[in-house]
Amino acid sequence: MRSTVVSPAAAQLACLLEVRAPKPGNVSPVAGFRDATYEDFLASAVAIGPALAAAADRPLGVTIRAAVEASATWVPSNTNLGLVLLLAPLARAALRPGDAPLRARVHATLAETTVADARETYAAIRRAHPGGLGHSTDQDVAGTPTVTLREAMALAADRDAIAREYATDFQTTFDIGVPALRRARAAGLSWSDAVVEAYLTLLAAWPDTLIARKLGAEAAVQVQRRARAVLDAGGVRSGAGREAIAMLDRELRDDRNSRNPGATADVTGAAICVVLLEGGWRGEEAADGRA
Repeated sequence: MRSTVVSPAAAQLACLLEVRAPKPGNVSPVAGFRDATYEDFLASAVAIGPALAAAADRPLGVTIRAAVEASATWVPSNTNLGLVLLLAPLARAALRPGDAPLRARVHATLAETTVADARETYAAIRRAHPGGLGHSTDQDVAGTPTVTLREAMALAADRDAIAREYATDFQTTFDIGVPALRRARAAGLSWSDAVVEAYLTLLAAWPDTLIARKLGAEAAVQVQRRARAVLDAGGVRSGAGREAIAMLDRELRDDRNSRNPGATADVTGAAICVVLLEGGWRGEEAADGRA
């Protein structure tokens, strides 16, 4: 299925499906944060539509900045910076002419990023003011970049999951998140359960980099191990697994959201978007990834 018409809608729907699923430690219809509610995430999903619809007509960095600024007009806190950073290149890639597979178009989109894209993206990041950002000795977001956006992201790939996706052509999204989501949908799981399963699969595969930046690498590894234990207990597919999910959710919540696996949630959203762009809304595609 060609995605040139539905690209912005797929990105917005990915945001809605991601936040609607009760992922442990994240905002959902039944759980919010002190500074961000479920409704805030809905508003953000709607707000980014016009920016993503124009993704083919303007540079990637401009799209990212426009989407972040649009969200900020509705929501005072950072609800979707990570998702915007991932969805903007997916939307631009999906709108590229030609019949190449989406993954190849993502590669081409990231390969052509510029220093100007980096400047616009840095401004967007400063506008969103994400938690746990920290500082870097090279190409820090507080300064003016002198390398392309992809090159800047590559410098942060070892400490940030979103940057890692830019540096690897969305490898985690395509190789872990998308197959997990497709398997879940092909097995008959609802979107909500499928998203939770994909999220847990991603969390079990990599320590969440947002937790690592806030609390250190060992805390992130501990959460990674807990996610694996939840999957081993059956996850959304068994009563014991659902009890383990509820326990993990309780463990990950505190007043400062310091154990929120937000980076993993963002990559989950990217995986949802890819599945939607490749024709997976109704779940008819096979678990091997055919669209």
